[in-house]
Amino acid sequence: SENKMKFPSTSTAVSSVFSKLRILVLNQTGTTWTEVLLCAPGWPALEELYLASNNITVLERPDNVLQTLKLLDLSDNQLRDGNQLHLIAHLPRLEHLILRNTGISSIHFPDAGFGCKTKMFPSLKHLAIKDNKISQWSSINELDKLPSLRSLQCHNNPLMDTEKNPETLRQLIIAKISQLEVLNKSEVWVQILKRKGAELDYRKIFGSDWLAAGGHWNPEKNKPSEEFLAAHPRYPSLCVQYGVPEEGELKGQQPSTLKNELLTLTITCPEKPEQKPVEKKLPESMTIQRVKGLLYRLLKIPGSELKLSYKSSKLEGKEVELDNDLKPLQFYSIENGDCVLVRW
Repeated sequence: SENKMKFPSTSTAVSSVFSKLRILVLNQTGTTWTEVLLCAPGWPALEELYLASNNITVLERPDNVLQTLKLLDLSDNQLRDGNQLHLIAHLPRLEHLILRNTGISSIHFPDAGFGCKTKMFPSLKHLAIKDNKISQWSSINELDKLPSLRSLQCHNNPLMDTEKNPETLRQLIIAKISQLEVLNKSEVWVQILKRKGAELDYRKIFGSDWLAAGGHWNPEKNKPSEEFLAAHPRYPSLCVQYGVPEEGELKGQQPSTLKNELLTLTITCPEKPEQKPVEKKLPESMTIQRVKGLLYRLLKIPGSELKLSYKSSKLEGKEVELDNDLKPLQFYSIENGDCVLVRW
């Protein structure tokens, strides 16, 4: 890196000198993408290629070269537009693509419709698009089309400012990308609980929009508009998985927000005296399932079944079981100062 490299301007005879080269770092060398493709026949085993800060704006299709590449870093190159990615989309083994600060404002895979998988980037598992200009949720929807995507970094895009609550934003992204396991270097912890909670919330939050766009509880009348499906391509599959939202769930819901009153609760483990009581502030709309997910992490409980109940000063001597994972705290009339009991 940081050496001004001079490469041939026309194709030359292929040398075997670099036939076993696996990793090549050419950051800040002034190397163009055209020069990379001219030299690539001499790198038949290359797996990682770093090309950050080389003023690359235009890509070309790598025909019969770079077919072994697993990682490509194009950070700090101002690509002309997001369509440039289509030119490298058929590298068969590419698993890790780093596009930090490349100026892209949108991502689109035109070969696949709503709810379908693209043939582009067939092996891509890790995508970094932080520090870019992505402002529309449609680009996040498009990422669900990637068949192998497991990890996403998307910090510092205008889209990240559309929600004041970071946890709300995180939930929406998780709900929109079905196979995501790591978001912004943070594991989607207690994987099944976290994802299910995010998906259930997403289904409920946009339920009113679904109805207004032509959705219906009767399958024969359920015909949401193309505009709604473009904005929420996973919504039909979530309704198939969890059922359509009930009318009672939609009352008072405001689209695109999970904000609500916070409850101050004392968390205690009556059968584990070594665990000291903890005071936590939780949203009253937080489902029991999500509360359990939080407690797994907070109390460092191994993978076992949690049983929750609560005591209230208004119900002296009584203990109420929190026995429905899909219901929110407010369903059980829990109030500030109540005590949640945790057993396992």
